[in-house]
Amino acid sequence: MKIYPAIDILGGSAVRLKQGRKEDVTVYGDPVEMARKWVSLGAEWLHIVDLDGAFEGLPKNLNVLRNIVSAVPGAKVQLGGGIRNMSTVETLLGVGIARVILGTAAVQDHEFVERVLVQHPDSVAIGIDARDGKVQISGWVQDSRIGAIELARKLEQIGARLVIYTDISKDGVMEGPNLAAMREMLEKTDLLVIASGGVSTLSDVQHLAAIDHPRLEGAIIGKALYEGRIQIEEALAYAR
Repeated sequence: MKIYPAIDILGGSAVRLKQGRKEDVTVYGDPVEMARKWVSLGAEWLHIVDLDGAFEGLPKNLNVLRNIVSAVPGAKVQLGGGIRNMSTVETLLGVGIARVILGTAAVQDHEFVERVLVQHPDSVAIGIDARDGKVQISGWVQDSRIGAIELARKLEQIGARLVIYTDISKDGVMEGPNLAAMREMLEKTDLLVIASGGVSTLSDVQHLAAIDHPRLEGAIIGKALYEGRIQIEEALAYAR
């Protein structure tokens, strides 16, 4: 199981939002420095969200992303936030992003998603962000009224292989991940799953690992790293 340190970018800074609310923000500093820190401590992947892009529908922090990729040449970056057309995908892959995350587009434009999956099958993850089992889009401000499992199955049929599954109710509140939801996604689809939302202690990492499923590909950790509740070296060691 891989550990993905999260770097959320808003207005050029590394931040965390509580349950995706733009007005409930904590600023942690320079995202490039955060990237260097997590990679220097052993991270092999970074999970980055362009929050400006998620809210506005088009990536807004391209220069910051270029600087991150240049600063951590030994690591890989997966990126979500406002990726809704093929030219954006090509631009991001061209600057060194290893994996693009399609969220809102996965609900609204299956034709585009299928094209990306065909052309870049190893460089795509589907981001499914759910509240009470229903998928939220556009930076978590719109309820799609589609069930998370229903959407995952539809996307699996057009070639999706990997889903990043976030329980929004758990995001940024330090209450532990929704283990039941993660198990359900693993049991009811054939997708690889990266768990996201609520990982706040090393025991949460242990509980996810205890699911012991070959398709549980990793876990994303955000606020707990920034506030020192989890030491990334310990999480990486346990996950390995």
